[in-house]
Amino acid sequence: MSVQPLVSIVIPTYNRLLELAELLESLVQQTYPYFEVIIVNDAGISVKEVVDLYPELLCKIIDLPSNQLHVAARNRGVQQARGEYVMLIDDDDWIVPTHVERMVRAIKEVDFIHVDVEIVRYHVKDHQRVPVHRKLFAYTNELEDMRKFSTFVPSGCLYRKSVHNEIGYFDQSLKHYWDWDFYLRTAKMFHVKRLPVASVIYNFSDSTNNESKKIDSMRIHLDRLSIKHQLGPLPTKNFDLLLQEPEMKKREAASEQVWDGSGMTSRWKPKPIGQ
Repeated sequence: MSVQPLVSIVIPTYNRLLELAELLESLVQQTYPYFEVIIVNDAGISVKEVVDLYPELLCKIIDLPSNQLHVAARNRGVQQARGEYVMLIDDDDWIVPTHVERMVRAIKEVDFIHVDVEIVRYHVKDHQRVPVHRKLFAYTNELEDMRKFSTFVPSGCLYRKSVHNEIGYFDQSLKHYWDWDFYLRTAKMFHVKRLPVASVIYNFSDSTNNESKKIDSMRIHLDRLSIKHQLGPLPTKNFDLLLQEPEMKKREAASEQVWDGSGMTSRWKPKPIGQ
């Protein structure tokens, strides 16, 4: 008889087999076992060959018939979640082995919990991402500060699925700032907590299409967010330069760094051309 999972890990994905395999490898290594994995393939190439390499995981693949973009894909995954709690993870990020266990233990008194991250740049060698640069991303999360600039990274966050009964699902009109919007809507009604541990390894490599780098296309979504939450004028700035501003330097916070700096070796290898 199968055990009802307490946590549903929702992963939207699109044509990132190497990265997805490393994420699944990190899930196999988790010290907490009672979770399911919902992979929403946003009309990309099949992920079955990767998922089949990890039979230990309780995985469900949702293949969307057309590309609906990552926010809609997350909504679809959350709607299919069976767990009391939902954990979001981007397909190109991964988590350290104690992450899920620690989050489940810490959420008992709150509704929504998120952690700090290590921002990592990689290069690819022999079908594996090798970390070449890491930076701690750890900031205070006072609500007034979060209304000016969000430091919430959704990968690895854990929250009660019932939150959606009160605030609805992720806003699909906010392609670039859906996570900021979700945080602000949740914080208005529920108890949100930051856990000061950097247990999420967040990809920010130059070779990827990380949405946070697309400054030119972000303005319209930032304006929509500002109007929705009455945030006033919000600047669109280079991410690295913004973090050097005095206001952001004041928000820097201590955090436990638990990652040893090693890359994640997965079981997946690309098939030779022609096979």
